[in-house]
Amino acid sequence: MQLALFGGTFDPPHNGHLALCLYAREILDIEKLVVSVSNNPLKDAGSASDADRIAMARLLAGIVNLTGAVAEASDRELLQQGPSYTIDHVAYLEQRYGLGDMFLLIGEDNYRDFRLWKSWEELARKCTVVVFGRQGGSQGEEDGGEEPPEHGFRVIRFEFPHSSTEIRRRLLAGEDCRGLIPSSILDYIDHHGLYRS
Repeated sequence: MQLALFGGTFDPPHNGHLALCLYAREILDIEKLVVSVSNNPLKDAGSASDADRIAMARLLAGIVNLTGAVAEASDRELLQQGPSYTIDHVAYLEQRYGLGDMFLLIGEDNYRDFRLWKSWEELARKCTVVVFGRQGGSQGEEDGGEEPPEHGFRVIRFEFPHSSTEIRRRLLAGEDCRGLIPSSILDYIDHHGLYRS
């Protein structure tokens, strides 16, 4: 099975996350995409609850599945006692789905911190780490930029200049975020009054 793990805080999920999921599914021929909501110990705490973040991630997976049912949202990392680590989730997915080709989808910001992750070398052996470089980032374009940084990594140029941090700031300021967040997720944010104070 061609399986991909896309982890993050998803605080909130935005159109960049959606585009990455759809793009990765097509170019990597993914049969199962696990959107895993986590509490990243290397990032500041977000402002939405765990329940709200997993609900929004399920909406994100549902949008992906409108064009082909491959995505599922996972709250496994949120339910762990103590810190959760990607290497443990990869081991769980191997046990659940069997051995196959596994991709770990990360952004360029996570790649820069990758050597701080628990058992990062084992993670790079178990998975092909697919790095989606942001606009203006240092990563080269696939098939014609810089070579991937090391064996087990694949670099894909990906243009989405907005981050969840920026979007939270804009929502707090009352700015219009249509075009940045899928409409069903924006409706959820408005209905539940998230990111307003």
